[in-house]
Amino acid sequence: MPGDAGLSTERLRLDKWLWAARMFKTRALAAEAADQGRVAVNGTAAKPSREVRVGDRIDLRRGDGTMRLTVRALSRVRGPASQAQQLYAEDPASLAARLAQAEQARIAREPARAIPHGRPTKRDRRQLVAWDRWSAVAED
Repeated sequence: MPGDAGLSTERLRLDKWLWAARMFKTRALAAEAADQGRVAVNGTAAKPSREVRVGDRIDLRRGDGTMRLTVRALSRVRGPASQAQQLYAEDPASLAARLAQAEQARIAREPARAIPHGRPTKRDRRQLVAWDRWSAVAED
């Protein structure tokens, strides 16, 4: 087909497919996620070199949630987002869980995320303790 540049019905490496489907910004990040066990194909942990086919189910852990995708098409090139969304179908339960989690995060923010620089240092803890000390001003 003339409009299907780069689309294929064969097999494709997992890291290339994740990159083309815009799940990761670079192919190296996709490979790293697979190496760390964050990607499963058809229920088994997958290496970056694992070949995916149309119809395979991919479980992808990113951030706090898990996405369950079904491969609808393969592409060797990274195209626009509208084209990338045609490469997969997300499970309705997965989508509902992600939306519910996003809504929960919007309503009640995680207290640890309020600290911009992470855990306080020893110096920061000293300053926090000094802040709550008694005052030299006499209260009447």
